Amino acid sequence: MSRSLSWYLRRHPLLYKIRYRLVSKKSSLESIEKFCYNDFNKKTDIPTLFYEVNNLIFANSKKDLNNFEKATTIANWLKVNVKGGPGLGKSSATALKKMINGEGGVCSDFSQIYSNFCVINDIKVKEWGMKSLSQDTKVSGGHSFNEVYCPEFQKWIMIDVAKSILFYNSDKDIPLSTLEYIRLKKEGKEIAITTIGTKDPVENNNVENIFLISDSLPFVITNYDNKTIDLLIDKLDFLPESIIHGILILVGKGYCYEFPIQE
Repeated sequence: MSRSLSWYLRRHPLLYKIRYRLVSKKSSLESIEKFCYNDFNKKTDIPTLFYEVNNLIFANSKKDLNNFEKATTIANWLKVNVKGGPGLGKSSATALKKMINGEGGVCSDFSQIYSNFCVINDIKVKEWGMKSLSQDTKVSGGHSFNEVYCPEFQKWIMIDVAKSILFYNSDKDIPLSTLEYIRLKKEGKEIAITTIGTKDPVENNNVENIFLISDSLPFVITNYDNKTIDLLIDKLDFLPESIIHGILILVGKGYCYEFPIQE
């Protein structure tokens, strides 16, 4: 039986490949280091629902938290309260509501809403993607995660909210940044993956396949204007997601995939 036109517009791999080609570029390590999601998304532009849920996340906090503690508190709350499921591809507020209601949520949905929680908590944040080059079906496709800036460490910290994990070198002292992770992997050095909040080793073959074993290319997602993209997705919800993102690219409001230039 042939696929329907609706399926082709929503799911056909060719559309994803075309979008990938249009939005991808190579950037210097300095440019990637300086980029920050907060520069394109102000606290006043984040939907009200995030503030309401944020009050629940920090309801039991009895002390002033540093950025790392705030970042991991948000991640732990999402781990406990969102079971995940099918990909949503909705505006950020709609995605958050559906995720809390148990209606889905994949890694890109987690990264999307996590970035907004970071903004309203004055935590500098980035969203990263991972393009797998492996032919192994177990690690094919891609993955999304975040990075937060922690003044207490004076560096960016790589954090995967969907998997609830952090990354360290062998001494497990200060978590790795994404660029540090890329360098250590390239050099074949040891990378420890631990559970957020415990530093216990992660025993998960899928996590190891994604981050340690597979041949992959990480990229930072830049120029993501959440308010504009939310507005367009809500207004044009009757259209396939691929068409909506195509419109964003045509009107100059599309995001970019910036791959660090390997030195």
